Amino acid sequence: MPSRDSQAGRDGLFSPRPGQPQLPLTRRQFIAGAAALGAAAATRTFAMNASTPPDLILVNGKFATLDPANPQADAVAIRDGRFAAVGRRDDIMRLAASSTQVVDLGGRRAIPGLIDSHMHIIRGGLNYNMELRWDGVRSLADAMRMLKEQVARTPAPQWVRVVGGFTEHQFAEKRLPTIDELNAVAPDTPVFILHLYDRAILNGAALRAVGYAKDTPNPPGGEIVRDGNGNPTGLLLAKPNATILYATLAKGPKLPPEYQKNSTRHFMREVNRLGVTGVIDAGGGYQNYPEDYQIIEELHKDGQLTVRLAYNLFTQKPKEELSDFRTWSGQVKPGQGDDLYRHNGAGEMLVYSAADFEDFRVERPEMPPSMESDLEPVIRLLAEQRWPWRLHATYDETISRALDVYEKVARDIPFDGLHWFFDHAETISDRNIDRIAALGGGIAVQHRMAYQGEYFVERYGARAAEATPPIKRMLERGVKVGAGTDATRVASYNPWVSLYWLTTGKTVGGMSMYPQANLLDRETALRLWTEANTWFSSEEGKKGRIAVGQLADLAVLSADYFAVPGDEIQDITSVMTLLGGKVVYGDGDFGPLAPVVPPAMPDWSPVRHGGGYQGRPGALRDKAGLARSAAAACACASACGVHGHAHTSALAANVPASDARGFWGALGCSCWAF
Repeated sequence: MPSRDSQAGRDGLFSPRPGQPQLPLTRRQFIAGAAALGAAAATRTFAMNASTPPDLILVNGKFATLDPANPQADAVAIRDGRFAAVGRRDDIMRLAASSTQVVDLGGRRAIPGLIDSHMHIIRGGLNYNMELRWDGVRSLADAMRMLKEQVARTPAPQWVRVVGGFTEHQFAEKRLPTIDELNAVAPDTPVFILHLYDRAILNGAALRAVGYAKDTPNPPGGEIVRDGNGNPTGLLLAKPNATILYATLAKGPKLPPEYQKNSTRHFMREVNRLGVTGVIDAGGGYQNYPEDYQIIEELHKDGQLTVRLAYNLFTQKPKEELSDFRTWSGQVKPGQGDDLYRHNGAGEMLVYSAADFEDFRVERPEMPPSMESDLEPVIRLLAEQRWPWRLHATYDETISRALDVYEKVARDIPFDGLHWFFDHAETISDRNIDRIAALGGGIAVQHRMAYQGEYFVERYGARAAEATPPIKRMLERGVKVGAGTDATRVASYNPWVSLYWLTTGKTVGGMSMYPQANLLDRETALRLWTEANTWFSSEEGKKGRIAVGQLADLAVLSADYFAVPGDEIQDITSVMTLLGGKVVYGDGDFGPLAPVVPPAMPDWSPVRHGGGYQGRPGALRDKAGLARSAAAACACASACGVHGHAHTSALAANVPASDARGFWGALGCSCWAF
């Protein structure tokens, strides 16, 4: 393994390579993502004035800085967690001292760390180690094989749970498993499968575990589907809201606190693997404050966060929403915290009477007449307390009614400087976009249509789907727009699926939804995932660019986002992710630079057996790609008795180790034998 110190690095793998071309990119090539470097005006170097040498220098990279004053660079220097210099390698290497670590990126594309403006990472982290993820799995046959293997390793009374992040349309078979198929592979182990927010499928053992029987009534807004004799079949439907799905899942076993810490660390490592360094957490059902924030706050206190978090508070009590926000506004203030963990205001649930759940398989829900009278006192309180807020709103009709309230309150209490916004807004009208712009608000969009587009087209037609949501029109009208996922249930947490959707207009099932005129170019899409999202957490100028003085968060990519074919954008991962200038994820040659994460707990966790987002077949055929897949499954940066650090060669061998998902157990890997 190469030395990490500066001098050894200059002579080894992490040093600048002799003869490496240092030609500048033109602006046009930068946007287009051309692999060749142009011969236009020279790259300039921007640096902070300081006598202290940098801690880290990255050279021989293709940095998409997103800084208009300095759009291209081939090297950066980092000091005290911030970018100290950005520009030409020769200029930046002059700043190095004997203590400076130098890492050669080998000509790879580097981008600012990705920021997800809408994820449920705090809730998701508490449960990640318990969940079998079907994110990215391309056939039901593979999904059922994974399920069967997990059933075999899961002890009683634990459940096997697949909690969203996928759609039946991603499967070659274009269908979900039947209840009979679930019962066949799991006659005794409870299995719970959540599909988006429209349904859950339970096997017989799960029905027994939750106690649903012939005499169990349907809860409000949900249906327990029954057979001809009135007995539950195992299918639960959200009609129209997902409360029945939330409530049923909440009946399952929970991890103990130490395991929840471990689980959260593994989930953060997984999103780091995809280049994510920041998340605005949108709260969530059954996520109570402050009780369910203790784990993330302990990790923050212990210095174990590898993602910057800004969190919103989500009311938990219908008809008691105003009381929740009154209580919380006395406990915590927006911006309270630091650059790693800070409070961000209210939402995405403000009042339950305004929640229009997005199940496009059924008709649009009509919000109750009480919506305005419920919402107004909450908005008044938030505006008076200067609490930013976000509101879940799928349909234009809901947005119209909410804006009526906002405009009324704003006449009494100006919203100036308050970063409030709508989430989702798939069917928003031009008129309401203009109303949001006039009030200084924003819209956070997510890639839900990549997972539900087929259902939307089936109900409303292809023409109606052509601008869902109308992102270009939002930008043209001056509305603040940011991008995210809404993971982990209604969509996957993979940001590259979102960037694929934004730039190609395709669903994960491959259906083309949007005409060319409604697609974003790659630079604009990337900006929505970086600097644009800083407005939504009131952190503009602090991060989101590779620029002098900003927090040194970046991702070095497995493939050049600006050069790969559109369909391959979804296959990109990070080979090295930095948070505040520290490596939080490394793969392949960069693996030794990353800290080791303890093994996933409990020992039967799906994360120990190839958990996380599953790459497309064929996308990881190269040896390095296979190594990336296996290393992510193991989360290992230390040697073991079977593989040492030679994971790539072991994976390429014609032995069972070539199955990346079974690799870590098949040959008795001892990566975790400390």
